[in-house]
Amino acid sequence: MKEYFSSHEVQFIVVHGDITLKDYVSSDNILKKINEQIEGVKSRYRYSQDDFIEIIHIVDMDGVYISDTDIVETDVEEIQYYEDHINAKDANIIAERNKRKGDILYKLRKTGKINGVSYRIYFNSCNLEHVLYGELKDYSDEEKQILSDDFADRYDGKAGEFIEFICSESIAVQGTYQKTWDYIEKDLNSLKRHTNMHLIFG
Repeated sequence: MKEYFSSHEVQFIVVHGDITLKDYVSSDNILKKINEQIEGVKSRYRYSQDDFIEIIHIVDMDGVYISDTDIVETDVEEIQYYEDHINAKDANIIAERNKRKGDILYKLRKTGKINGVSYRIYFNSCNLEHVLYGELKDYSDEEKQILSDDFADRYDGKAGEFIEFICSESIAVQGTYQKTWDYIEKDLNSLKRHTNMHLIFG
């Protein structure tokens, strides 16, 4: 992104864990919580409000829109994702999580601005690793770091190649911003390998 948007300054906020899944976040306060992150960047880099052009938010889907009947209660330590179901120790907890996150995502995708700054949220399904590496598994933090470094090395100085990858028909959901969100909300699509990140570069 820094290479593609080289005429502007790009700052990343890495929220460890998913802000849409935090216990203290709801559809009522999500905009406030994101604005708090933005205020932190303003303070850290001494930006003024006018310095901001756009906020790009990238989020994992985590199978959030699947039916409750596709959440299988089984004896597992951690939640396990598959392209046609989720395995979990307590199906009710995951169903409640999905409902809450779904409400938050709906609020965010309908939000055109946060504190006056243009805002768009983009998805990776089931998660970033699924889209980038084509395998749906629970990667450890160490594995994620290794894969991330390899991926960065592969596309270093090759923004065009990365955009070609992220736009490929095998992963990119076609259509407008609205249409891509309509698509990911249907059936089991939020578990399958999809993204609308290509729209960032359109």
